[in-house]
Amino acid sequence: MFGSRAIHRLLREKLQSQTTYSPLFASLKKEHEGVESTTRKSLRTLALFGAGVSGLLSFATISSCDEAEHGLEAAIYPWPHAGILSSYDHASIRRGHQVYQQVCASCHSMSLISYRDLVGVAYTEEETKALAAEIEVVDGPNDEGEMFTRPGKLSDRFPQPYANEQAARFANGGAYPPDLSLITKARHNGQNYVFALLTGYHDPPAGVSIRDGLHYNPYFPGGAIAMPKMLNDGAVEYEDGTPATEAQMGKDVVSFLSWAAEPEMEERKLMGFKWIFVLSLALLQAGYYRRLKWSVLKSRKLVLDVVN
Repeated sequence: MFGSRAIHRLLREKLQSQTTYSPLFASLKKEHEGVESTTRKSLRTLALFGAGVSGLLSFATISSCDEAEHGLEAAIYPWPHAGILSSYDHASIRRGHQVYQQVCASCHSMSLISYRDLVGVAYTEEETKALAAEIEVVDGPNDEGEMFTRPGKLSDRFPQPYANEQAARFANGGAYPPDLSLITKARHNGQNYVFALLTGYHDPPAGVSIRDGLHYNPYFPGGAIAMPKMLNDGAVEYEDGTPATEAQMGKDVVSFLSWAAEPEMEERKLMGFKWIFVLSLALLQAGYYRRLKWSVLKSRKLVLDVVN
């Protein structure tokens, strides 16, 4: 009994001593927690700042790598046929065909376009027949089983500059000039890319070396293109007297290529407008019929006779 009482007395004194010093320990603990919270906030802020800087650096690196791989992104130009109800500039299409015929046709084909497609778009029927007659087409066989050449006609396609792909690559140092029939649909950013590519030639910047036979163009993937700069001021003499500047020729030939890729665009827009107009009338009629049919049912009053 005496031993147990002594043990209880010692425990009571120990607890009282801990209670006496607890305020001091509590204040020290609060100060320590405050320092830890301030340090933690500082580290969190520093971590967020570092993550933001690394994100910006990685984005810049990705952008530069993407530019080197896919070429510089072309600007968005205000094409006159880009509106919802806008149509092609047919005078520009005619000038663009002239640029293609005198500058581009020596290397690039347009195998999906026939001369008859130009009738009513850029030329009259008589003018188109005269253009087609300027080429010679291998046809046949004749009655003797031999092939022969004849003047071109409206149903003929545009002539091919090379007999096959191997001949095209041999004549262009291994590069194969693409067919331009659908070029504005086959490239990202279509007509803006083609215009930027045609007018974007300049000397390479410091530190960039271009091997012989290639030319620097930042809009082409890799920055080095086999095609030299083809559009120069005065390279074509327009029939209508329009000044043949580099930008004007680029705009005209892109308009021509855009029409070649989508010759049905004007008809499609007109048909879409007609359908929208007809469907709008049908919507008005349906709304009026709904109001006429359901107004009586919606405005009726039901009376519940609980007496009878």
